[in-house]
Amino acid sequence: MADSSTSSGQPDVLFDQRDDGVALITLNRPDSLNAMGGDLMTLLAKYLDQCARDTDIRAVVLTGAGRAFCAGGDVKGMAGRPGSANGESSAATREAQSEGGGNARPGSIISVLDDTVAGLRESQMQTSFLLHTMPKPTIGMINGYAVGAGLSLALACDLRIASDKAKFGTAFRNVGLSGDYGGSYYMTNLVGTARARELYFTARIVEADEALQLGIVNRVVPHDDLANETLAFAAELAAGPTRTYARMKENLNLATHVDLKTLLDHEALNMRLSAMSNDSREAVRAFVEKRDPKFVGS
Repeated sequence: MADSSTSSGQPDVLFDQRDDGVALITLNRPDSLNAMGGDLMTLLAKYLDQCARDTDIRAVVLTGAGRAFCAGGDVKGMAGRPGSANGESSAATREAQSEGGGNARPGSIISVLDDTVAGLRESQMQTSFLLHTMPKPTIGMINGYAVGAGLSLALACDLRIASDKAKFGTAFRNVGLSGDYGGSYYMTNLVGTARARELYFTARIVEADEALQLGIVNRVVPHDDLANETLAFAAELAAGPTRTYARMKENLNLATHVDLKTLLDHEALNMRLSAMSNDSREAVRAFVEKRDPKFVGS
């Protein structure tokens, strides 16, 4: 299938593998605030998989084109699209009635539900889960609105640097949906259960400064400086001990849901494994020689 393009003829996701080890992924449907329509999620999954596999890529930055990071689901397309939140049941029922002479067959609706649930689960694993677990740092460069599933993608990144014009909202309740792409998990771990529930139940918009106070973002910078500051920070991470970062990230992810003894076991293993890396040996040599280490990511 050919890639869907924006009105400018460009693909729905842009990919730039930079010389400094940073991969820049840009969601590129600005006319719809980078809503998850067209080929956006398919291409995002493709490029994230490439980033995870390519050892020359040592840090990943995800951002959006235009006024938004990502507006979440393509609400305008939901009503008539089979498998959508608003169109799924009616489409399945019409198909079942047509095939069965007007008597809807429950199995047809169930099969549609099975397929759409499986499709969403696969998409979540290929995007949000991979951003969260990829063995290298991921950074959300939040240039504008990050709402609904778009906010979930931002929260899936290890770190978030936001423009002072950025705005955040869960948004799901506004369209009668419960939420996806891991947002409820990430938000709860970032801000705690009570605040996460408030943000999901009310869907209120959070400005950049409040997002910083709540812990939703790590930094807020002037809008015009966002790209330079984020990419410079990503380059700094890309020049670091990549495989050690991977083991740190594994420990930190485990820390959200395992008991202390289990975490200590994993920390012991990862500590010994990271000590065997070329970067750890280089860091020890650099310390003895009183110079800065030159990490190669292995």
